[in-house]
Amino acid sequence: MKFHLTFFFFFTIILIGYSQENKSTAASNVSIIEKQFLISELNTISHKIWVYLPPNYKTSTKKFPVIYMHDAQNLFDAKTSYAGEWKVDEILNEIYKKTNKGFIVVGVENGGEERINEYTPWEHKKYGGGKGDIYINFIVKTLKPYIDANYQTKPQQKHTSLIGSSLGGLISYYGGLKHPSVFGKIGALSTSFWFSDEVIKFTKENGKINNQKLYLLVGGKEGENMEMDTKKMEKLLLETGFKKRNLKTNINPEGKHNEAFWSGEFSTVISWLYNIK
Repeated sequence: MKFHLTFFFFFTIILIGYSQENKSTAASNVSIIEKQFLISELNTISHKIWVYLPPNYKTSTKKFPVIYMHDAQNLFDAKTSYAGEWKVDEILNEIYKKTNKGFIVVGVENGGEERINEYTPWEHKKYGGGKGDIYINFIVKTLKPYIDANYQTKPQQKHTSLIGSSLGGLISYYGGLKHPSVFGKIGALSTSFWFSDEVIKFTKENGKINNQKLYLLVGGKEGENMEMDTKKMEKLLLETGFKKRNLKTNINPEGKHNEAFWSGEFSTVISWLYNIK
């Protein structure tokens, strides 16, 4: 009997732990919209769109800035995340509580095995890719008009940002500079500048921007090349004509290439891009 009770207790603890691990951690002001989007020229995957609304959204007549982000599975919910969530909802709820500043976040789910194709503007000899321009055009020409038509948004360039990490940082960097009239703010975190040397030519052609803000983040423990590439792009941007006051490069010596690092820096990124004191 003692053995059976012990086994039952142990098995119950395992079930509780499993249940907690698989419990949604998304805040109540996060939802997945019913409409799904098929980007026909990109792939055959129907992309789910997550939307975070500020705590006062339902009781306010205000319009809000919009932050477009990638890898939506990892932004709000530990249950759907690959290796931990960013806690974007909790962080922005806290910013609202302290400053009364609210944001709408639109997160686009990645296409799983198609992620490299979606988030890379150029091809890589080993890893393929190169359909990022189609993905960005979807955000600019299809998704943003839909969001602006159905939500209380501030649609102007100065209120609209594009933020991502790793390959998501690369596509944010590319998409932001490619469409400066749409995105006034760019967050390129742990950006995979290594993916293609084409980024150098692209920066020289598109880096002279007068009315955008760009936040570059890299961790000291992501590898020497990541830090070196980020510094190189910062230098190239300034040489090209990007205004120094609108460019912020943050090198965190302890930063690693993971969601915990990006989550820990997200509040700082948003505060700088939107001048939150």
